[in-house]
Amino acid sequence: MPTPFDMTLIQRGARLRRSPFFEATQRHGARAYTVYNHMLFPIGFADMEEEFWHLVNHVTLWDVSVERQVEITGPDAFAFTNMLTPRDLGRCAVGQGKYVVITAEDGGIINDPVLLRLGENHFWLALADSDVLLWARGVALKSGLQVTITEPDVSPLQVQGPKAKPLVADLFGENASQLAYYHFIETELDGIPVVLTRTGWTGEVGFEIYLRDGSKGDDLWERVMAAGKAYQLRPTGPSDIRRIEAGILNWGTDITLENNVYQVGLERLVDEPKGSDFIGREALRHIKAAGVTRKLVGVEIEGPAIEFNATQWPVRAGGHAVGHITSALYSPRLKQNIGYAFVPTTSAHLGTRLTVLLPGGTERGATVVQRPFLDPGKAIPKG
Repeated sequence: MPTPFDMTLIQRGARLRRSPFFEATQRHGARAYTVYNHMLFPIGFADMEEEFWHLVNHVTLWDVSVERQVEITGPDAFAFTNMLTPRDLGRCAVGQGKYVVITAEDGGIINDPVLLRLGENHFWLALADSDVLLWARGVALKSGLQVTITEPDVSPLQVQGPKAKPLVADLFGENASQLAYYHFIETELDGIPVVLTRTGWTGEVGFEIYLRDGSKGDDLWERVMAAGKAYQLRPTGPSDIRRIEAGILNWGTDITLENNVYQVGLERLVDEPKGSDFIGREALRHIKAAGVTRKLVGVEIEGPAIEFNATQWPVRAGGHAVGHITSALYSPRLKQNIGYAFVPTTSAHLGTRLTVLLPGGTERGATVVQRPFLDPGKAIPKG
């Protein structure tokens, strides 16, 4: 058994919450943690490339309890939740999920959660790393709508990779393994209450198991691990290699509150014919009409394999500083350094030549390319 990560190496306290699966991640050899949504988040059990290949060839288990939930209920829960996002939730059936953005009054992106509709007036928002609970309660205060907004006892795990379907079939039955993309069921595993969704953050076939009783975290983890032995299941951290290949963005890195959907390529999340109002609607109309001056683009960076960037790397065009790299790393499958850069729209055209300044002063040539870098039609995760 691997030696557990030495938790004395980081400063911590009770304010940093531990997931219901924390002890299990320790037993199974988590090498590193970060803090995400005020929780300790396991980010690696092995080398990043080793975990990548296991994900794309087999099946992985990932503790994503840091996707803290905001639960919205009450007589006006639909109207209220529909007001938070540009997506038209009238098109979201009970038992269905949607990838959404939560927008500020100026059109900025507060968060990009997965929304689940559990009832006509019952919603969960599975959050990226920002405090939507506080935002939603603030909005509700003067809204005049009857809603209850809480953080429920819900903690998700992700089961991802090409062998995810047979594993889920063994755990929950064949029908569960055939869930449509972004749909879910409420079920249980040996008496442990869960919601099973056909979602994930990898670009691979995948499911998320939302535990509804935190006291059962260790039991759920070990049951999944035991069933997964036949499929070479192993725990991993987030696969940034795979998510960048897939064109998936990371809030706080590739998206911030300062950005809007038209800058980062998420304009598909605005349902313009939506009949009801939402926060940021007028701002987004003006932004679209005026056009944006900066965009997030895909880039290929020349030269030997680069390390995953820990800071924003400067980007130049024509000898002038124009922007920065948000995320970049080496894809062993594509045999190419790939990533995202924020640049002026004048430098955002496909084929535009850029220069990236790496730590230490090394300069690398780069080219603006189409994103995603792999599987643009999402045939893999929908398969």
